[in-house]
This record gives sequence, C-alpha cells and structure tokens, in this order.
Amino acid sequence: MKAAVAITGASGTIYGIRLAEELKKAGVKLEIVVSEGAKKVMDEEGEGSKKAIARLKRLGRVYDEGDFTAKCASGSNAPDAFVICPCSMKTLSDVANGYSKNLVRRGAEVALKEGRLLILVPREMPFSAIQLENMLKLARLGVVIMPPQPAFYGKPKSLDDAVDFVVGKIMDRMGVRHSLYRRWKE
Repeated sequence: MKAAVAITGASGTIYGIRLAEELKKAGVKLEIVVSEGAKKVMDEEGEGSKKAIARLKRLGRVYDEGDFTAKCASGSNAPDAFVICPCSMKTLSDVANGYSKNLVRRGAEVALKEGRLLILVPREMPFSAIQLENMLKLARLGVVIMPPQPAFYGKPKSLDDAVDFVVGKIMDRMGVRHSLYRRWKE
C-alpha cells in the first residue's frame, strides 16, 4: 500500500506524526507533507518542528506544502490513501471548495478525482455550521471525516494511549493491521 500523510496547522500534530510512524511500521510506502502552520503548532505543542521533521524524515520523504514534485500531486501516481491529520478548518474549507493552492490541498484533490481513499481528521471544537456543511459536502463525495475522539472502554492510562486509539481507528479505515488499542470485548 502507498499512502500520504499531510500534517496541517491544527492542534494535535502528534496524531499525524504517530500515524506516519505506525504506517511505516506496518510496511506502508509513505509520503509526508508538512504545512507551514503545522511547523508552528509543532513548535508550540511538541518537541519542536526541527526535531519532529527529522523524526518524520526517518519514515519517508517529507515535502513542504509548496513542493508539487511529490507523487501524491499527480493522478498518474496517486497513493492508495491520502490522510490529512490533523486537518485545520482552513484546509477542510479549501478541500471542500476545490481550492488547491498547496500540496496538501492538491493531494486531496487528486485523491478525490482518482477515487482514492481520502481521510480528514478535523481538529476543532465546537464545529460551526459552516464547518459542518463543509464536512457534509465532503462526506457526500466519499471523503471519510474522522474527528479525533478517543474511546474510554479500553481504559487509557496515558495521553499516548488516547492518541494510539485515534491512530488505530484511522489505520482500521485504511485497512492496515495494527495492535494499537484493545478492541471492544477483546
């Protein structure tokens, strides 16, 4: 399987980083796109953008949002799945309205036009009516909308456990096997 993970400037960049790590562990061929906004959030929330990007470069080729040379920008070499995780509301709006000004949005557009799996992980709360309308518009086009909502039946003991549950659910939808969380009644 070939996949692209795009990390945008919404809170929760750890979801995208962890998803890329777990997909690589599962043997998925990976392209990674990091927006300028994501770099700022990484500096605020995590280990810092330089360290996070160095970590991501060990997993696959990392592209800046302005670099259209990535395979995921072309319909003739589109990945099987394109995941925007986390997905900012600006990115969600742009994808819903066909505004492909950068590689993240172009990758989503390619996934849509080629009939590939497109997953958006919107990180916002509460959602406005406009945001919900954009999500509904995309869902009607076949886009999978997966807000990062951890479950508690597995009794998470740490933030990592909650992140792993969300990442595992994304991987489930992609059809990628994992053992990131305890399943219901398991």
